[in-house]
Amino acid sequence: MFRLNSEVRKAPAALAFACSLSLLSLTGCARTTPDTHEAEEKTLREVDAQWSKTAGAKDLDATVAFYGDDAVVMPGDAPVANTRQAIRDLWAPMLAPDASVSWEANQVEVARSGDLGYARGVYQLIMKEAAGKATTERGKFLEIWKKRTDGKWKCAVDSFSADTPAAPPVPEKDK
Repeated sequence: MFRLNSEVRKAPAALAFACSLSLLSLTGCARTTPDTHEAEEKTLREVDAQWSKTAGAKDLDATVAFYGDDAVVMPGDAPVANTRQAIRDLWAPMLAPDASVSWEANQVEVARSGDLGYARGVYQLIMKEAAGKATTERGKFLEIWKKRTDGKWKCAVDSFSADTPAAPPVPEKDK
């Protein structure tokens, strides 16, 4: 009868043990990315609050600087603004001396990838008419943010609309 020597009989068990040990060492040495999800959401919430504060200070250049280079702004009652100048023109009346704007994010979420997030919430815009009467507009907003390679968050898409429809135009004879 043919007999295997003891070394040959031990080979399959030794091979299985070596493979298991290799697999364990590879998975144990694998780097895991730390979960920064909560920290990114907090940062994005702070950036959005700073943006509202900047707009409240009526700093047009600094307010527009929160947008990325290819940003799109979609107001509920005006055409889409998709150039830096169009965005600036859209913001100018809201930051005029006889106006005030503020907003607060109620929800902020960041994707697990950490480079895309959104904020949604409510805003208030107060504007004085030529006669001095103030009108208040309250509404909601949704912003989509992208994190740039330098780590800064920039707004990519900004959409907002009033909670109530715009007032109908006053007929000529009533003016």
